Amino acid sequence: MLWKFCPLFSCRPLERSSEDVDIIFTRLKEVKAFEKFHPNLLQQICLCGYYENLEKGITLFRQGDIGTNWYAVLTGSLDVKVSDTSNHQDAVTICTLGIGTAFGESILDNTPRHATIVTREYSELLRIEQKDFKALWEKYRQHMSGLLTPPYGVMETGSNNDKPHIPHRPTKTITQVPSEKILRAGKILRNTILSRAPHMIRDRKYHLKTYRQCCVGTELVDWMMQQSPCVHSRTQAVGMWQVLLEEGVLNHVDQEHHFQDKYLFYRFLDDEREDAPLPTEEEKKECDEELQDTMLLLSQIGPDAHMRMILRKPPGQRTVDDLEFIYEELLHIKALSHLSTTVSIFKNIIHHQKGVFNQGEEGTSWYIILKGSVNVVIYGKGVVCTLHEGDDFGKLALVNDAPRAASIVLREDNCHFLRVDKEDFNRILRDVEANTVRLKEHDQDVLVLEKIPAGNRVSNQGNSQPQHKYIVMSGTPEKILEHFLETMRLEATLNEATDSVLNDFIMMHCVFMPNSQLCPALMAQYPFPSQGTEQEKMDYALNNKRRVIRLVLQWAALYGDLLQEDEAAMAFLEEFYVSVSDDTRMIAALKEQLPELEKVVKQVSEEPKAPQKKHKVLLQLFNTSDDRAQKRQPIRGSDEVLFKVYCIDQTYTTIRVPVSSSVKEVISAVADKLGSGEGLIIVKMSSGGEKVVLKPHDVSVFTTLSVNGRLFACPRDQFDSLAPLPEQEGPSTGTVGTFELMSSKDLAHQMTIYDWELFNCVHELELIYHTFGRHNFKKTTANLDLFLRRFNEIQFWVVTEICLCSQLSKRVQLLKKYIKIAAHCKEYKNLNSFFAIIMGLSNVAVSRLSLTWERMIANTVRTVKFCRSQSFNPDAALTNKNHQDVRSYVRQLNVIDNQRTLSQMSHRLEPRRA
Repeated sequence: MLWKFCPLFSCRPLERSSEDVDIIFTRLKEVKAFEKFHPNLLQQICLCGYYENLEKGITLFRQGDIGTNWYAVLTGSLDVKVSDTSNHQDAVTICTLGIGTAFGESILDNTPRHATIVTREYSELLRIEQKDFKALWEKYRQHMSGLLTPPYGVMETGSNNDKPHIPHRPTKTITQVPSEKILRAGKILRNTILSRAPHMIRDRKYHLKTYRQCCVGTELVDWMMQQSPCVHSRTQAVGMWQVLLEEGVLNHVDQEHHFQDKYLFYRFLDDEREDAPLPTEEEKKECDEELQDTMLLLSQIGPDAHMRMILRKPPGQRTVDDLEFIYEELLHIKALSHLSTTVSIFKNIIHHQKGVFNQGEEGTSWYIILKGSVNVVIYGKGVVCTLHEGDDFGKLALVNDAPRAASIVLREDNCHFLRVDKEDFNRILRDVEANTVRLKEHDQDVLVLEKIPAGNRVSNQGNSQPQHKYIVMSGTPEKILEHFLETMRLEATLNEATDSVLNDFIMMHCVFMPNSQLCPALMAQYPFPSQGTEQEKMDYALNNKRRVIRLVLQWAALYGDLLQEDEAAMAFLEEFYVSVSDDTRMIAALKEQLPELEKVVKQVSEEPKAPQKKHKVLLQLFNTSDDRAQKRQPIRGSDEVLFKVYCIDQTYTTIRVPVSSSVKEVISAVADKLGSGEGLIIVKMSSGGEKVVLKPHDVSVFTTLSVNGRLFACPRDQFDSLAPLPEQEGPSTGTVGTFELMSSKDLAHQMTIYDWELFNCVHELELIYHTFGRHNFKKTTANLDLFLRRFNEIQFWVVTEICLCSQLSKRVQLLKKYIKIAAHCKEYKNLNSFFAIIMGLSNVAVSRLSLTWERMIANTVRTVKFCRSQSFNPDAALTNKNHQDVRSYVRQLNVIDNQRTLSQMSHRLEPRRA
C-alpha cells in the first residue's frame, strides 16, 4: 500500500503546516518501527523526516560507505548483504529487512557502513538526515536507546568484535489479517448454511446471557460431514473449521483459539455486525457452485491447522485423540524419521513456537521446522545454509553443552516449529543413544550402529534368552562397505538376517555410492596387506579376498543385465577377474570361487556391444497387438522409441531417440526435424489442459505422460497459446456393446495376465531410481512408469464406461459387472487391478503415497523383488474361444482421463437433486 500522505513528507520540513505534522504523526503511530516511541520523539520525527520511494534493485548504500542518513521501512523490503572482501560481487545476503524495521545508526559516530542495503522490491522509506538524527539522539537518548537495534547480524554502532544480534520475534497464535481465500471460504460456508440450514445461525441463550447469531460446534461438524465426500471424519471437519478460526473468519464467542466438537458457540465474521445482510439469490447460487471447491481447499489445509491447534495446548491438556493425531503427523517429518521407535516420547513434550536464537546464546531447545524456512547465519560468514520444512536445528549446542554456533533468522513470516526442551531432549538422547555405537575418525562420526532384537537363544539350562545385534544406521559409504566386509560370514549357508542387510546395501548403494565410487573401493579392499608375518598376511588376504569376491558376486547377481549399460562396472569386472585369476596361483583356496566369477564376467562380456548391438525400436509403447506370440521384454534405456512431438499448430514431427533420452536431447532431435531449435521448450500437456515445462535434465519423459498426455515443442513465448489436442479428450462412445458380451472372469483373467507381464518387467532398482529421482542416476524407469500408468488407465476406464452409458438400467448392470471383475481380480491376487477398479467406482483420487526414505525403502524394494521372483502360470482351463478378443480389449483401453470432463458427464446423466 502506497503512503497516501507521501506529498506531506516530500515537502521541506520548514514548509510543513501543523495540520501536515498532525496527519503524519497519526499515520506514523500505526507503523511497527515507531509503536514504542515516545510521543514527543515521534512529533520531532514528523518535523524533520523525509519520504523516499525506491524501485526494486536500487542500492541504498554500500558496505564501507560513510553514512549520512538513518532509515525506517514503511512498505516493501530490503536485502542486507555482507562481503568479507573488497569486491561487492562477493557479498552474501544475511537477512531481509521488512516493514517496521530501522537501520543506519552508524551515522552517530561516522563509522563506515558494515553492510550493503539493496531494495528487494518497490519500497517506501522514512529518511532522517545525520544532523537531525544526532540532535534527536542527544535530546531523546533515554527514549531511543534500546529501540534502534538493527535487526540483522551486524551492529553498526559497535566494533568489529561485537557479536551479531537478531531480535526475538513475538509469537502470534492467530493470523492478524485473514487471507482473501479464507475470507471467501468463510462467506461461502455462511451463505450456504443460511440457504440450506438457516436455523443453525441464530441467537442463543446460556446462563441467562444471550449470544447473537451463533452456531454450535457440534452442529457445524455434523453439517460439514454431510456436504462433501472429501470429509471422512469428525476430526477432519474440526481441522477444517480450525482454519477459519485461525484466520478470524470464524470466532469463538469468548475468543478461544481452539475449535471444539462440543456445545460451544461460534460466530462468523460477517455476523459480528448487527446489520449483517442475508445472501441474495444470486449469491446463494454462486456459493452452491463454489462449495465443493471450498471444501476441497479446507480439507487440504485443515490437517496443518489441526496440528497447530493441538500444539498450542499445554502438554497436560492434550487428549488421547490429540496425541494420536500428532503421532500420525510426526511420522511424515524428515527430522524424526530415524526416531520412529521413540515417537511416543515426543507426544507429551512438543510445544508450538515461532522464534529464533542468536549465536553465542545458551542452548535450551531443539527445533524442527513444521512450516516456513530459516537462514543459518554465522558471524563473519553470513548465510551458510537454508533450512526448510522437515529440517531440524539446535542439537549441536545441546549435545556438546556449548553456546549456539550460529544464529537462526526467519526467511518469512509465520514460521512454525516443534520445540523440545533440553531436559526432554536429553531423555530422548539417553534412551536412543544407550543402544547406539558410534565410530569416530578425526572427531567425525564415520559409522553409527544401533542395537536391535534378533530373536531368542536357548541357553544350556533350557531357558529362552533374547538376542540382539547391531545394524548400520548411518556412516560414510567407505566405512559402511568396510563394516559389511568385516562382518560377512563365509559359511556355505549365510545367516539369513545378515545376508538380508547386505543385500539392502547392494541394492541401495547407488543412492549414496555409485558404481564409479563402489568399484574403486572394492579394489582398494582387495590387495595384500603390507604388515605382519607372511602367514598372518596370507590368512588375512585369504579371508578378505573371499569376502570381496562374495560381495562382487552378490552385486553382479542383483544388477544382472543392467551392468551391460555401465562402462565403469564392465571395466571393473574384467579387471577384478584378472586380479583373482592371478591370485589363485599363490592362494589355491580362491580357486573355489573363480568358476562362478568367470561365469558372471563371461555372461556380461559376451553380450554384443554397441554399435553392433541391434536396438529394439518401440513403435508404440502401449500397443500390444503385435506381441501375441512373443514374451514381453523389459524396456532398457538404450532401446529406441518412435514418438510424436506436437507443435503449437497441432501438427507433429516423429523423432527416434533412446528411451532414456534427456529433454535436452529430445529438443535437439526435434530441432533437427524442424530445421530450427532456438528457444524451444518441451511441454507435457494433459487432457485437462495442465501444462508442465520439462527441465533440460529430465530423462525418460515418454513414459511419464498421463494416460492421454502428449508432448509439445514450442518457443517459450508461445507457451500460453498451447491447447490440448481433440484426440486427448478420449472416446465419445462407450464399448458397453462389446464389453457386456465378455465374461467377467475372462476379463479379470486377461487383466491379470497383462498386469503380471508389466510387473515382471520392472526391476527393483527402478523403484529406487523413481524414489530418488531418475535424473540423478541418468537411468530410465520406463517399466515402472508403464505399470503405474496401468493403474490409472484401469481406474479411468471404469469411470469412462460408466459416464458414457446413458441408459440407467445398463449403468446398473455395468456397476455389477465391474464389482464382479474386481472380485475375480482379488481371487487371482491381482490387487493392482482390484484397487484400480475400486478407485474408479469411488472416483476418489489418491492424495498421497508415503514412502519411507533411505534404509527404510529397502523393505519395499525387497517386497518387489520377492513378488517378481514368484511365477505366474495362467490356467489353461480358463481359456475359451473368444479369449483373444478379451485379451486385445483389456490391453487397449480407451479412456477419458480429464476429471472435470468426467464430472460434467456425470452431472448430465444424473443432475443434482434440488
